[in-house]
Amino acid sequence: MPQDAARDRPVLVTGAAGGVGSVGRTVVELLRRQDVPVRAFVHRDDDRADALRAAGAEVVAGDLTEAGDVVRALDGCGRMYFGMSVSPRYLQATVTVAAAARARGDLAVLVNMSQMTVSQMTLTSTTESKQHRLHWLSEQVLDWSGLPVVHVRPTVFLDNPIFTTLAARSIASDDTIRLPFGSGRTAPVAARDVAEVVAAVLTDPAPHIGKVYELTGPRSQDMTATAADFSAALGRPITYVDVPLRQWIDEDLIPLGLPEHLQNHLATMARLHREGRYDRLTHDVEAVTGRVPTSVRDFVAAR
Repeated sequence: MPQDAARDRPVLVTGAAGGVGSVGRTVVELLRRQDVPVRAFVHRDDDRADALRAAGAEVVAGDLTEAGDVVRALDGCGRMYFGMSVSPRYLQATVTVAAAARARGDLAVLVNMSQMTVSQMTLTSTTESKQHRLHWLSEQVLDWSGLPVVHVRPTVFLDNPIFTTLAARSIASDDTIRLPFGSGRTAPVAARDVAEVVAAVLTDPAPHIGKVYELTGPRSQDMTATAADFSAALGRPITYVDVPLRQWIDEDLIPLGLPEHLQNHLATMARLHREGRYDRLTHDVEAVTGRVPTSVRDFVAAR
């Protein structure tokens, strides 16, 4: 589809009501600020859907693994953002979306939310989580589809429960960050920065088609340095306490009562942090948006 024609048609944004950091919801917000027509795909029509309508988006409720729902949502749309919460049905949803988009045959761009760990994976690697594997397979499917795809691969979000729930709990309790990262370094990225990259690609797709954007924060550092950023933002001393991985899983993660698939994913992310797999730094956020990504200190200070 010509880019000019696509601009006059709605952008389909999936995962618009939830997910870590609510990337989809923020993409809707950013596009509507530019008066871009948006169709927001949600799993349930609830108060969050009402908020999307208040922002000026059309709302469609459905299931991303149901072809009829996806076809209905795509009808008349010229661009699409595909993102979905951590789920064992992630690959099924990806294949369904790809098949529906191919059947339409006129998308100007499909922006796919992936994960940065995919860049370190192979067909036969086994150290990643089941969710990481689903993202890897999903990228393969979308690449095979022939669709005009842009993959967005953020590292761990600053908005991830590892930080916003687990670390926040120990900070509130005794001014410590209790995590099993050892001396591993990380450059977490703010979900809003990721959403701004996605919105920029959706607004002007042509320069980005076929590209992969790997998104990190502005600095890769160990948790002691991260604790210093928390200290500066909160105005009191915060210290990092390295906890053995098994102990952290048993005492901190399992009590949250998360679904097994999500629990496994978070536990694997913690292990990969400890192994140095999250020591990554890129400048893709700045390259796409024109600004430096949000630092840990600024993120914490703004909450």
